[in-house]
Order: sequence, then C-alpha cells, then structure tokens
Amino acid sequence: MSEYIVSARKYRPDSFETLIGQDTIARTLSNSIKRGQLAHAYLFCGPRGVGKTTTARIFAKMINCANPGPDMEPCGECESCVSFKEGRSYCIHELDAASNNSVEDIKTLMEQVQVPPQVGKYSVYIIDEVHMLSQSAFNAFLKTLEEPPAHAIFILATTEKHKILPTILSRCQTYDFNRISISDMVKNLRGIAEKEGVTIDDESLHVIASKADGAMRDALTIFDQTVAFCGTSVSYEDVKRNLGVLDHEYSFSIVDAALAGDYAKCFTILDEVLAKGFNALHFVGSLSEHLRNLVVAKTGGLEPLLELPDSLKKKYADQGARCPLAFLYQALGVTTACESGYKAAVNPRLHIEFTLMRLCFLQNKPSAGAEAPVAQPVKPAANPVMAGPDRPSPAPKEEIPGQAGNDAKPAAAQPRRRAPKTGSALSISAIAVEKPEETAAAGNEEAQDTRLPDDNTVRLKWKELAGQYTSKPRLASMLSSGQINLSEDAGVKVVEFVVMNEAQKQWVEEKMQRELENKLRDLLSCRKVNIVVAVTPEPENAEKVPYMPEEKAKDLMEKNPAVREFVAEMGLDTK
Repeated sequence: MSEYIVSARKYRPDSFETLIGQDTIARTLSNSIKRGQLAHAYLFCGPRGVGKTTTARIFAKMINCANPGPDMEPCGECESCVSFKEGRSYCIHELDAASNNSVEDIKTLMEQVQVPPQVGKYSVYIIDEVHMLSQSAFNAFLKTLEEPPAHAIFILATTEKHKILPTILSRCQTYDFNRISISDMVKNLRGIAEKEGVTIDDESLHVIASKADGAMRDALTIFDQTVAFCGTSVSYEDVKRNLGVLDHEYSFSIVDAALAGDYAKCFTILDEVLAKGFNALHFVGSLSEHLRNLVVAKTGGLEPLLELPDSLKKKYADQGARCPLAFLYQALGVTTACESGYKAAVNPRLHIEFTLMRLCFLQNKPSAGAEAPVAQPVKPAANPVMAGPDRPSPAPKEEIPGQAGNDAKPAAAQPRRRAPKTGSALSISAIAVEKPEETAAAGNEEAQDTRLPDDNTVRLKWKELAGQYTSKPRLASMLSSGQINLSEDAGVKVVEFVVMNEAQKQWVEEKMQRELENKLRDLLSCRKVNIVVAVTPEPENAEKVPYMPEEKAKDLMEKNPAVREFVAEMGLDTK
C-alpha cells in the first residue's frame, strides 16, 4: 500500500506562479527580490488556509536560490532549493510560536540569529502564529527585530493581527492576505480532480468551495473527505448528503409556493427539511440568501456577484424574472426579521411557519382553502368628541323656559351644557370645549409668569433651593453661605451667585447651572429667571497664601535667610 498524502500537502504551491488568490502580494514580493529591496521583517496576516506560511516558504526559497529564473522563480536544482525540498535547509528556520512562546524560546532564537547561513545569502526565520507569544517574549524580541544582523530576515505569520503589539507592527512590512474567491478555488479543485482521476461536476465543486469559506486548505480537506465517501465518481447528491448541505431546490420551491400563495406546500417543505435533520435557523438563513441571489439575478449588471455555476445562474434568472422586486424586498424583510427573533421565540417551528405564511400572503393570493385576513376600514364616529363605547353619550338639550319648541334660534344663543365627568380619556378637542375654566386658569398662570418676583421672594426661595441639596453637603453649604446679587435686565430677573474661586465657578457652570436655574424657576413659578455665576474679587493688598509644597518652600526661604543658605549649601531640590 503506497503512502497517502493529503491534497493540502501534496498540492501545496511551491512558486509564486502556483500561489492561488494572492496575485498582488506575489507580485510585490517578486519585485522586491528583483530590485534587491528586501526588508528585515515581514508580517503576513489573514484568515486561516489562505497561503501565509506557504508564501513565506516560497519567498524564503527564492531569495536564497543560486540560479533564479527570468521571473525570479526558484530553479529547484541548486543546493538551497534541493535542501529546502528535502526539509534539511540550514538557512530557513521555522518556529511555531503557539508551542514556543516563552522568553527562553526567544532568547534561543536570538542566539541562533547571530550565526550566518552556510548556504545562500540570508537566514530566514519564519515564526508562525506569532500572536501566541507572551508579553515578555514580545518585549525580548523587540530589539533583535529592530536591528537584526544583515543576513537575517524575519517573516511573521498570524491570523489575529490585533493581538500583536504596535511596537512589533511598526517594525514590519505588513501584508494582508484575502480570502480566496469561490471561482479560484473551483478552478484549482478542477485541476486537482483531473490529476487524481476524479469525475466531479461544477455544482459539487461550488458546494465544496462555498463550504470552505475562502480557505483553500479547508477546500482541499473537504475534497479529500468527499472522494473518500464517493470514490472517483462524485455526484451532486452524494456531496449534499456527505456535507449536510441544504439543497437549493428547497428555496426555489418555497419561493414558487409563496408566489402562488400556497402556504400548505411551504409547511410540507419545512417539515421535510426538519425531518432530514437540518437546523431550522440554517433553513431560514438559506432562504434569505436565496432571496438575495434572486435580487442580484434580477438586476442587470450584478451577475459577477453571483458566485454560482452557470446552471444555477440560469435558474435564478428564470425565477427572478417571475418575482416582482417589491415582493423580494418585502420577503427579505420578513426572513431577516425571522432570523433575528428566532432565538427569542418560545416555539421556533411556529415562528418559522408564521414567516412562511407571511411570505405567501405578500401577493394576497392564498390558495390553501383559507383567505388571507383583510383589514376592514373603520367608519368615523358621528361625534368625534364623545364617540366610543367607554364614553357617555351627549346630554340632551335643556329646554329654556318660555322657548319650548323654538328650533329656529341660532345655536350660538343656546347655552352649552357640560357633559358629566367620567373616568375615560377625552380627546384634545373635548378638553378644549368641555373645560373652559381650565383654559382660563392656564391663561392666568401664563399671565402670572410674565410678572417678575420681588427680591425678598427670590432670597427666600434661594434658601429653600439650598435646602433641597441636603444630600450634597458641599453644594448646600455653597448655596446657603454664598452671596447673591439681584438685578433686572431686559425683563429678566438676574440672580448673580458669587462663589469663592474660579474652580467653583467652572464646576457650577458646567455641572449645576442648568439644574439650579430650572429648580429656582419652578419655586418662583416664573420662567424669566437666569442665574449668573461670579467670583469674589480679591482685595488689592491681599496677602498671597502659599498652598503647594514648592510655594511653601520658597516662602520659607524668603522669610528665613538661614534656611535659604542651608538649601544652597546642601544642593537641595525644592520642587
């Protein structure tokens, strides 16, 4: 039995030409070798399985190749290339930082860096999963990374760039690797399948590539798993069964049933999906993605956004042509709302079934024996003020003595009878009509608000305001002991609150002035009151009191010459 090698290792790229999906990075590194502009440190970051370590190995092999090709490709025949291929290269060193992340491991590496290469011009150190180094190891590595020997080049690879210290990032040329597109993965898988003698269709390759989520290594692993299950002849049904992939046909059928208003068929399809063991939330997510693909297929110029085989693209185009854009827009809103509320649902299956019913009723054509509920228009009440089951009917007109049966008199001459008070709420118009005395009271209150309070009232209410801050003793003391000066300016009562220093003034203006103004206005029942904060002026001949230690020391030396001489002789620092 021959030794089996997994495809991820067997078909690992060995040159920049065979590198998949990273053309920009490959071109940049090749040009840097051609021009001799090699940095001393590189950082390769990106998702798993996209070629970071592979690119580092190719780069390390190229810069030590004795006979590179016209495009700076390694020759594969010199001692450096042969030793690298056989795994015995002494100028290319790999360190797994996940298992060698201590300070001692980095110190060992630093000692090894001082040794020049035996073959080639450079010693290349590839540190994989560098974000796993400890904080102390990073700090120990900083100096060597900043000023390494001329023969040393470091290539750091990581999947979590945010975990690396900024001081490390600033010392490296950073290259961000992208996820590999589905088309590139399908093309590579097609070539590997031909080399391995495996028969597989494009739909199966697209399913494998989609399952890999942009990682070529994962795609090759899934490919090996599929071949192990199906043999050399791989069918689409076998791939779906092996990988547990939800068939596109379910989504196509759901949309067709929704367009026809047949929610019973939708229920049947959902039951079939759940019976096969698929996750219900995954089913809804697949339906949302299907609706998105229909929107893309229906819109001209967006075909490149559909990473699907040609056979599926045609099916999406056909069904998209039958779906109104408004239906797709509303359906996407329904399915995304179902996804967001799925975890909070008490009965998840009922939650999804209700979503399917809503999809079927978007076109208002239910055909499962029941009509969609249609909201009936509500007739307006005859009396908008008193209408309603919880409101009393209008009181009958009261006949005025001597005018019985006189219906020709204008309505304005008839006295209005107020409706009895009830516990039910009235409309705004009813309040305005039925309670004229409240309107008058409000008018009186507004009139009172225009009158400014006298000085005595303001001082009394200021003391009352200070009493409201017993929970804040310092503020209460400041309010009660502080001086206030009263004046009027353009019809506004101005209360000048005098504090001790600028710090107090700044704090009151930023934190408390608005609150104090509002509370004082409420106490005075007057909105035309403003508070202004001022600082007590210092007397011109006031003696400056030292507060800080440096000020106290200077004051002591000025007043006592012996202390000043002692400080000068001893060279003491007074700061």
